Amino acid sequence: MKTHLLFCLVFASIGFQSCKKNENEKVVNSKKIPVEKPVSVQCYQAMYEKDTIDLKMNTLQDGKITGEMVMKFFNTPKKIGKIAGEFSGDTLFASYTFIQDDNKKITFKNPMAFLKRGEQLILGNGKMLNTMGATYFDKSSPIDFDKIKFKFTTVECAAE
Repeated sequence: MKTHLLFCLVFASIGFQSCKKNENEKVVNSKKIPVEKPVSVQCYQAMYEKDTIDLKMNTLQDGKITGEMVMKFFNTPKKIGKIAGEFSGDTLFASYTFIQDDNKKITFKNPMAFLKRGEQLILGNGKMLNTMGATYFDKSSPIDFDKIKFKFTTVECAAE
């Protein structure tokens, strides 16, 4: 009886040890997230009165866009964040995820639309809707690219 109990304990401990080994392998494997290198990198800047927006746009192999954007508006906190999106024709639909100044506790997310005309990007204005905390463009209203404040021109990317 004692040998039977001892055998069960040894068998159970081996089983627990093998489960723990698989768990460690999963943790190691989950940390290996490949970072895709951009095919091209383009930097833009837009100014309107005392406001400035800096945009660094990475084009990935699959055509998707990633990048960083900093919005400095007069008398408001600086917005620092990342964009992610893709072109549909000549319009880039992107999501801008950002923080205000150094407040890392609260993250905001807004949709954005940029029209590419030649070497310029034009930031569009559109009617926004909000459902369950998610903001998006109203599909029944067109995005305006004519009465706008921000036209982005290409600039040299800052050295990192």
